[in-house]
Parts: sequence; structure tokens; C-alpha cells
Amino acid sequence: MKNATSFIVWSVIIGTAFAFAWRLGWLATLTKYVQDTREELRKCAWPSYDELWGSTILVMVSTALLGLFTVVVEMVMTWVVSSIV
Repeated sequence: MKNATSFIVWSVIIGTAFAFAWRLGWLATLTKYVQDTREELRKCAWPSYDELWGSTILVMVSTALLGLFTVVVEMVMTWVVSSIV
């Protein structure tokens, strides 16, 4: 009985929210937004597998180089500060 009551209460709440959003025009706005987004995504030039793989490798190498640079600078700065102190 508790499950049926809970189901009915939630159905009424969700139905009321849906009716409220429909009455205010929010559903039409959301529908228009989704349609426009899908249309724009169809216009996109998606990369090929080879382009995607090349970009992924480039990002990985760049990240590794930046990490190495950060470690080297941190070690040099540690050495400079420990020399001064």
C-alpha cells in the first residue's frame, strides 16, 4: 500500500510540474533548443580517427613536457632557496 501511495503522489507531483512547464511555454523553449542544437551538430566537421589519434598523442606529449618543465623548475627553485638559507 505504501508503494502505491508513493507512486501516486510522485505521479501527481511530476504531472503537475509537467503541466506547469507546458503552460509557461518552457517545454516549447526546451524543444526548440534541442532541435537547434541537433541542427548545429549536424553542421560540425568531426575529426577522423587518425586526426583524433594524432591530437590525443600531441596532448599527451605536451602534458608530459609541461610536467617535466614544472618538476625541473621546482627542483631549481628548491636548490636556489636551500643555497640562500
